[in-house]
Amino acid sequence: MHSTVKPSFRYQLEKQKPRVGAGGTTRGASVHEFPASIGIAGVSMRLDAGSMRELHWHANAAEWGYVISGQCRTTLLNPDGPTETDIFGPGDIWYFPRGWGHSIQGISPGECHFILIFDNGDFSEDHTFSITDWLAHTPKAVIEQNLGVSADVVAKMPKGEAYFAKGPVPNDRSFDAAPRSYPELASRHRYPLLAQQPRRIPGCGVQYIASVREFPISTGMAGALLEIEPGAMRELHWHPNADEWQYYIEGSAEMAVFLAEAQVVIDQFEAGDVGYAPMGAGHYIRNTGNGLLRVLIGFNSGHYQSNDLSAWVASNPPDVLASNLDISREAAKGLPRSPLFMVSERDAG
Repeated sequence: MHSTVKPSFRYQLEKQKPRVGAGGTTRGASVHEFPASIGIAGVSMRLDAGSMRELHWHANAAEWGYVISGQCRTTLLNPDGPTETDIFGPGDIWYFPRGWGHSIQGISPGECHFILIFDNGDFSEDHTFSITDWLAHTPKAVIEQNLGVSADVVAKMPKGEAYFAKGPVPNDRSFDAAPRSYPELASRHRYPLLAQQPRRIPGCGVQYIASVREFPISTGMAGALLEIEPGAMRELHWHPNADEWQYYIEGSAEMAVFLAEAQVVIDQFEAGDVGYAPMGAGHYIRNTGNGLLRVLIGFNSGHYQSNDLSAWVASNPPDVLASNLDISREAAKGLPRSPLFMVSERDAG
């Protein structure tokens, strides 16, 4: 017997109480806060200029980041060498494999806001290892020997985990702010998503996509940005190889998840909300507002795959559709004969 209580695939992330530190705030949504989010977790983080998410690594998840506003500088410890320093701005993404040490620091005149997506719904701070927490609980003589510093220097280090640290604001005149030494538009761990030529559906919207094909280092995760015009919708579809995690950047939307056996869950979303569609579950995203809808999407597979309703219908002969849907052959001929991806209000009926 099925439970009469339907799950919720909406979580109001930006309305949650944040963790606040030295110039930084963070709000998280793992499966513990958002039970539907079984395969992916996410974080909304904000850093003031000069504020740093300290040197750390994640033991149980890779990290995929997207900058919404402002600028930040990251450092990355590559176990295969070399280390890397990159500068990120709005629309840029990064990918740090599981277990790689890294830091993130705000460098713009104002706040830097970015979204972090992890390929493990059970991601938590219990599996995040910070340098200050490590050193604060290591014998002082060991630190002195390992780092070659005096006891006075060690005594001034934090006595516990800093999590956020506040420092001077790097700038282009500072040697410390020097970005990577190579001039490519995209580095190994940085991809400028908004510099991409997007997939355009006239009158409906666009899709920017970053899978392992476009961003080779991102073997375990893919991401996309959808911009949907008023009245239009990302058509009914499902992903056969990945869960889908959504962060609503701008606008309002309706999203429904089909769970089979007469179960459909419909939720209404606004900016700052998080949505989720489990692997294989049918769903759509419809713009219900008067302005542009912008949705950031993360997948826990590096390969982007989608089965769209229009493409499925178009692949079948009219007699199959007529029999299956109990409609006339003429009506079946009027169904989509090519993939749509997005549809506008005027496409209906």
